[in-house]
Amino acid sequence: MAEISRRVMIVDDDPDFLEQMRMCLESRGYSVSSASSVQECENQLKETEPDVVVLDLMMDNEDDGFVLSYRIKKQFPKMPVIIVTSMTHETGMDFDETDDPGHWIKADAILAKPIRFEQLEREITRLMRERA
Repeated sequence: MAEISRRVMIVDDDPDFLEQMRMCLESRGYSVSSASSVQECENQLKETEPDVVVLDLMMDNEDDGFVLSYRIKKQFPKMPVIIVTSMTHETGMDFDETDDPGHWIKADAILAKPIRFEQLEREITRLMRERA
């Protein structure tokens, strides 16, 4: 029986978040790659195709997460993308309050930071099942 692929790429400019999520995911059997910028992520995507990409909304530029999510979905339409953001905490803007954030945000899920690992893992598992 073939082993189920469990590759996750995490993209965030916060090295502490990257390391924390890497350790948690690897402890659960995931293969984890990470990138700290849009360019680094795009270069890695050329070499490997993760099962799920988890990316921060605001990195070097405030719209990096939106741009990167759009580019990923354009190149790999079936690749699940999860955006994690502290925007709600910092600005009070809540994506759940918009009419349909999926209409203009090219992501399969949006999670607010601070994020609990169990919450992230639940979304990763759900999206991997849907993709299979």
